[in-house]
Amino acid sequence: MKSLEELAKIRDKVKAELSMRDAVVDSDIRVVVGMATCGIAAGARETLNAFVDEIATRNLKNVKVVQTGCIGMCRLEPIVEIIAPNQEKVTYVKLTSDKVKKIVNDHIVNGKIVDEYLIKEN
Repeated sequence: MKSLEELAKIRDKVKAELSMRDAVVDSDIRVVVGMATCGIAAGARETLNAFVDEIATRNLKNVKVVQTGCIGMCRLEPIVEIIAPNQEKVTYVKLTSDKVKKIVNDHIVNGKIVDEYLIKEN
């Protein structure tokens, strides 16, 4: 950091990211990331950060990224649930930061569930 302007930019970026984690209202879409030990070990922190970055890049004000504990399916981590008003919850599994852009674009922005990242019957 070389100037006060740089510091101000960092502050503004962090404030914007934190606003995505503010209280959720009924009209918001929630992105719930499983952040228990199993999820973190499988890459959930990177997945959460990818959601925060992509949502900020697209300036989606009605989307909140929140954390939860264990979702109960450790072998499928990282797990992310998308909860939109008046819709059923959608659970994505084995996510990577590379898959996040497709989920944000297809599901959150355009309302089309990304089937290939859902739980599959064995």
